[in-house]
Amino acid sequence: MRNTNTFFSSSPSRRLLLLLLPILVLFAAQSSSSSLPSTNKVIIPLNNWSSQRVISQAIGNVLQAQKYSVEYRNINSQDQWGAMVRGLVHFQIEVWEPSMDEETRSFISKKRILDLGSHSASAIEEWWYPDFVAKLCPGLPDWRALNKCAGLFSDTGSKKGKYYTGPWNFRDPELIRSLKLDFILVRLEDDQSIWRHLHRAMQSRSPIIMLNWSPNWTDARIAGEFIHFPPYHPSCETDPSWGINPNKTFDCGNKQNAWIKTFAWPKLEQQLPCVFQFIKQIDLSNEMIAEAAALVDYDGYSEEKAVDLWLQKYSSQLQHWSKNSCISHQ
Repeated sequence: MRNTNTFFSSSPSRRLLLLLLPILVLFAAQSSSSSLPSTNKVIIPLNNWSSQRVISQAIGNVLQAQKYSVEYRNINSQDQWGAMVRGLVHFQIEVWEPSMDEETRSFISKKRILDLGSHSASAIEEWWYPDFVAKLCPGLPDWRALNKCAGLFSDTGSKKGKYYTGPWNFRDPELIRSLKLDFILVRLEDDQSIWRHLHRAMQSRSPIIMLNWSPNWTDARIAGEFIHFPPYHPSCETDPSWGINPNKTFDCGNKQNAWIKTFAWPKLEQQLPCVFQFIKQIDLSNEMIAEAAALVDYDGYSEEKAVDLWLQKYSSQLQHWSKNSCISHQ
């Protein structure tokens, strides 16, 4: 019978194996770890509206100047939360309450993502029109004027007007039904599609009703007005008897003075503590967000150029946030 322990019973061979074993283990560890992301790599999501993209890349530039490796990931606002839970993106600097509160609430309650607090900026997201429209539809901005001139907002001769919105999760279909508005919803793929419709309407002086938000580039570049729907109340979402339509919910407008927050991957503080400190320091104003959008959507700069201009304009704020974190002391 062959002795299967011949190799290990040989004293010189055993000694050679023992000498090589630490080297083999080290090599195996290095090989397995080479496929893992670098510990200083920061992954930043880029959504489909300009202010978020410009400010996120500006923050990325600051981190790169501090020797961090930065990767940008184009992702829509719905998919980013699952990605954040898994650490596939690390933070979202511009989270808006009217369109994102509902989908983030369960992630926060289960501590699957972190709420890093509100910016000084406050938000409104609502139906909006440029100011020249008011002369064509007397009674605006009161929502009850909409049905009296709904046909003005049709480009097909229909009695029903068109309301242009984006891919985000608002309750506009429910609002239209609850308030019995003579409008159809036209859902566009991103903010740039909305602005193209607005620019065409401005050039031809054609009436338009569309989704807009503040802070945004229109704050400083185009005068306009949000529609005054019945004021928001939490009961509007759950209790049909609360509002003016006793049979339906969502018979009110969106929340006014809503929060804009930063959310983060729960392990960010552990994995990238100085990045975590820096991100937590960032406090955006309405002006800062509006300017980031205006540089692209009205002034026509590329995102790359807009990032440079935004960094120049707000360099003192960025320096202040950096100094109050450890990214500038590493």
